Amino acid sequence: MTGRFSGQGNPWVAVRPGEDVDVLARQMSTAHRSFVEDVAPSSGSVRSVVLDSWLRSRTKGVDPDGGHDPLALSGSELERYRSSHPMSIIRPVIRKLLVEDAADTGLLVAISDAEGRLLWVEGDTAAKDRAMSMNFSEGVDWSEESKGTNAPGTALAVDHCVQIFAAEHFTRSVHEWSCSAAPVHHPTSGHILGAIDITGGPRVAVPEVLSLVRATVAAAESELRMHLMNSPKSLGEHAPRLEVLGSGKPGLVNGSGRLPLSQRHAEILLLLADHPEGLSSDHLAVLLDEQDLDSVTIRAEMSRLRKAFGSAGLASRPYRLVGELTTDVGDIRRALDRGDVDAALRIYTGPVLPGSSSPGIEEIREELRSRVQAALLRVGDPVLLAQWTSSIHGRSDVIAWEAYRATLNNDSALYGQVNARIDLLDRQLGV
Repeated sequence: MTGRFSGQGNPWVAVRPGEDVDVLARQMSTAHRSFVEDVAPSSGSVRSVVLDSWLRSRTKGVDPDGGHDPLALSGSELERYRSSHPMSIIRPVIRKLLVEDAADTGLLVAISDAEGRLLWVEGDTAAKDRAMSMNFSEGVDWSEESKGTNAPGTALAVDHCVQIFAAEHFTRSVHEWSCSAAPVHHPTSGHILGAIDITGGPRVAVPEVLSLVRATVAAAESELRMHLMNSPKSLGEHAPRLEVLGSGKPGLVNGSGRLPLSQRHAEILLLLADHPEGLSSDHLAVLLDEQDLDSVTIRAEMSRLRKAFGSAGLASRPYRLVGELTTDVGDIRRALDRGDVDAALRIYTGPVLPGSSSPGIEEIREELRSRVQAALLRVGDPVLLAQWTSSIHGRSDVIAWEAYRATLNNDSALYGQVNARIDLLDRQLGV
């Protein structure tokens, strides 16, 4: 039976003109229940953008029944972070275009950073109080990795405007809500700065609302462009970027250039980026050294790291990142999440901190290598497999060589070369 999404149409729009939202809500609830119970939804019953997001959510271990929320920013930490964030510059535009008309409408307007953390949630007071039951509030992480499929989190994950209707949300506690969101980009670099979201009832999922959000993003990005022209240094630098791939010296890239890091400081930053909930000194010590570092040594290392990274970006008890920190490891993961194996290979210039023997880093290193390899094998593209097997990190990968051989014509000269390489590896590895 042909599903409602099997034909042509805008895949980013949730509710099409003339559709019965009550019927659609029941259909989505049935599809969600089937997916959670490991029964594939019927063909075409779920939009591809939603199904892909459900798959990412499940892969990331998101609990559809909700679970422990990552540590939220609050109080002075949140105020300090969001007041210095570039999204604060466009908040007046967003309030003028969206928030001022949201009172007594049941609608909420949320502004997030590029990692999905909600910086501001404004609008209808009663709706804001109801949204607290699902922890949709300022300072909370609403990325896909944390909350599963939701408009702001999914818009950031796929870098596109999107609507999520009712049970299209991965987490059941959000099924009574619908939302429309779109990412906001830096006017010159094109990097994502954050997202703008409208959350409310079913009427939020119609095409007109998505158009409204997109128009607001356009106005906001125009405001950022004007701001940048008038005050080139006041827009705020991009989130610092940690580079840990390959044999080169690890470094931290920010607006003032690239700061070389010691291996230990790179290890700590990567582990904190991988544990946004924070790490106690004891847990951090175990991840850094199998012999266990003592807490005094950890405190000393964190003190030195604050001088390099900036004290405003690091919090303690537990140790955690306060602001955004992007990483080349994260870039590869996001590329793999959206199925862009080509982009992942371009970024993957080598293993994660190859000189590190820290248990936590070794785990990240192997996880990333395994994910890249699995994606390559799943896609089976001979060009990508050739690229991988000719690289320093894939040239001894027998499984990838065998997958590459399977794509070649048995009579070709290249098949013979690849076959000879596999025989050599078999002898070297004692297979």
